[in-house]
Amino acid sequence: MTVNLEVADGVATFRLDRPPMNALDIATQDRLRELAAEVTRRDDVRAVVIWGGEKVFAAGADIKEMRKMDHAAMVVRSGELQESFTAVARIPKPVVAAVTGYALGGGCELALCADFRIAAENAKLGQPEILLGLIPGAGGTQRLARLVGPAKAKDLIFTGRQVKADEALAIGLVDRVVPAEEVYEQAHAWAARLAKGPAIALRAAKESVDRGLETDLDSGLAIERNWFAGLFATEDRETGMRSFVEDGPGKATFR
Repeated sequence: MTVNLEVADGVATFRLDRPPMNALDIATQDRLRELAAEVTRRDDVRAVVIWGGEKVFAAGADIKEMRKMDHAAMVVRSGELQESFTAVARIPKPVVAAVTGYALGGGCELALCADFRIAAENAKLGQPEILLGLIPGAGGTQRLARLVGPAKAKDLIFTGRQVKADEALAIGLVDRVVPAEEVYEQAHAWAARLAKGPAIALRAAKESVDRGLETDLDSGLAIERNWFAGLFATEDRETGMRSFVEDGPGKATFR
């Protein structure tokens, strides 16, 4: 398998395993889509970590494989490529990317599909597609601009330059920078903490933010309103409010 799945304590880990650089070939893209669907269905999975291992997250697409494709082939494949990454972005559970080493091209785009990104001090991120006469095709022009703003996104996309972890943190491309040996541990801890939270409320929060960013303010408020009211029908809402009244904030145990 090019991506392995491990589940422990409510946290699923997608472990990219295509040495030496975890190039995201078609098989890996398809595997990511399959795993996204699986963890979405599984009740024992409450949060997800995406990890490339100690040395590299993912250095991009498989250029040798891509070079063999003509326009007609890519017209078909580009839709499947985006669907694979969108499937990861739409996992209705918290997702964190644990980024070590290179996260370039498709690797950076995969990290952008997460809700939170923890990077190693030695990490380098970027969208170098322009150096191949291309543009990002797995969501980079859209997710990157939404995350860091259009000007910073254009800088990275137009130049193809790589940014080190400290700059990535400064522009909001990553959310935390830690020593390389602590990346997975901290990513798993973040996910495990949220795995103990109210699953439906977390899903509601994620969808409200993500879908709200895709539309106008009034439509986003309607999404939020519908989820907010709907949560009053859940057991977790009753558990959380009862615990707050009886024991104080932050002590509820959600089922």
